Amino acid sequence: MKKLVLLAIGVLTLVMAFGQSYSTSADVYLGLKKLNVLGSVLYIAAHPDDENTRLLTYFSKDRLYRTGYLSLTRGDGGQNLIGEEQGIELGLIRTQELLTARKIDGAEQFFTRAYDFGYSKTPQETFTKWNKQEILSDVVWVIRKFQPDVIITRFPTTGEGGHGQHTASAILANEAFVAAADPTKFPQQLKYVQPWQAKRILWNSFNFNNATHPPDAFKMDVGGYNAILGKSYGEIAADSRSQHKSQGFGVPRSRGEVFEYFSTTGGKAPATDLFEDVDVSWQKVHGGREISRLIDKATASFDFMQPQKVVPQLAEIYKSLNALPQGYWRDQKIKEVKDLIEAASGLWLEAFTSQQYAVQGDSIRINLVLNDRLGAGLKLERIVMGLFDSSFSIKLETNKNVSIVKSLLVNDSAEITQPYWLRNKMEEGYFNVSDQLLIGQPDVQTAYTARFNMMVAGERISFTKPVRYKFTDQVKGEVYQPVFIVPSATLYASPEILLFRKNQKSTENIIVQVNANRKISGVAQVRARSSSYDITNKDSSFALNKNVVKSYTFPINSDKLGNKTLDNLYGYFNAEEGKKELIGYLGMRSINYDHIPAIRYFYGDGVT
Repeated sequence: MKKLVLLAIGVLTLVMAFGQSYSTSADVYLGLKKLNVLGSVLYIAAHPDDENTRLLTYFSKDRLYRTGYLSLTRGDGGQNLIGEEQGIELGLIRTQELLTARKIDGAEQFFTRAYDFGYSKTPQETFTKWNKQEILSDVVWVIRKFQPDVIITRFPTTGEGGHGQHTASAILANEAFVAAADPTKFPQQLKYVQPWQAKRILWNSFNFNNATHPPDAFKMDVGGYNAILGKSYGEIAADSRSQHKSQGFGVPRSRGEVFEYFSTTGGKAPATDLFEDVDVSWQKVHGGREISRLIDKATASFDFMQPQKVVPQLAEIYKSLNALPQGYWRDQKIKEVKDLIEAASGLWLEAFTSQQYAVQGDSIRINLVLNDRLGAGLKLERIVMGLFDSSFSIKLETNKNVSIVKSLLVNDSAEITQPYWLRNKMEEGYFNVSDQLLIGQPDVQTAYTARFNMMVAGERISFTKPVRYKFTDQVKGEVYQPVFIVPSATLYASPEILLFRKNQKSTENIIVQVNANRKISGVAQVRARSSSYDITNKDSSFALNKNVVKSYTFPINSDKLGNKTLDNLYGYFNAEEGKKELIGYLGMRSINYDHIPAIRYFYGDGVT
């Protein structure tokens, strides 16, 4: 629960609109070509907006590599030019800005647990707050999972990046380049991943902050024009970078050649290409030659005017991939093929609700819509969503909607939708995440997903969609937002901070406002408590209808404080229906901006 902090002067206790994505035939064609490219590159830096979006775009849309950006922090310590949010709230905003940027440049996004605590002069100062071994383990984890052939850092290890966190990111990246291949390093990870040795690691050098390109730097032009997409990589990259709106990083679109420079800091330096000596073909996968042949055949016969014609060939590729032994590239390409089948067929799959909040102990009504818009001959066999699991035998008719409505009970024990990195009390310089499999993941876990099992050209293929809140805005039109699982009631305390002068006797009231998110009743108790101070109001029965607000008031008497430090003083509302505790969180914060999805998070003991 959010702490209600009392500061005794002299004692000095300080406690501080998105819819469906649409794919064109050009996107499908590039996706087909990408199926034959088995190369990956990981870019590593310290903060959101540190990434080179032009380079990410070039790798993703020209070379067709699997491309990732690992930002060590979520940018919690940066500036905010669009609102008043700071700290973890700014980190939540910048997280979504990065995810929006990646949808444009085609890269994937990852984070470590490191907290951006603001400017630091040296990496040594940075490591006094970041636990170096913990954050190093996160970088190693992402490398082992992503398996990049090439790693690129935005900053050098020698300090030209200025900011201590910048230099620290390069130091960690270069140490992780070696450690990821060493099975004695972070062996607990090997339950899920294997050691991985990238071919080389390079610094993407720059000409600012008194830095110059090393004389032996490898250079290449990344400013080309993609005729299939009808845009230059500079144009796409500018649209991506301009998503960093909280930082005021809107930039103009650029055209024409642009050279990027690279200095090798680990592995063999390239002479002609960054992926020199890296096999990016299916030849490196046992049984991959036949896969490559099928992809070449599908690409050669692709019809831009009738992309659905490629669906049977994609289903054949899917079948052949499933027959391969499980492995990194087999699993990655299965995901890509499924996306291509959905895009090429014009298949519309949607799971939405008119309720933004799924309340514990209540129900939520979900609409499921399917449409085989290009007549690819698809059939629905099953839908799985929460506890809902039903079989069907519905052949989708060309461009006709199939609608299914289902109400789901939201279990009392359903996990509320909370950013995973905010669930536990954080350390001074990094978030405390206990689940290894969550580390690196960029976003909040989806409240509900719907899995559609389809028959596609004789192959059973499943597609998963998030359940989203859908509504129509008179100005914006159709709007999609996330769905959030929330508790049966939320609390708001006023004031959140009380000030008492030392040795001055006075009494201040704390008002705890209870918002019922569904109809609830039982026995309520409000308490402020620390190791030395305990105030409880009189127990009272209550019955609140949905959306009803009730306030409880209780006094804090400074005379009882003495010289005690009350950093653990907090207020909470304990409500029971029978033996069932209903409320465990103080309040919900809402952050809304047009350029990113809606953000909700709860104040807990670990969030201040």
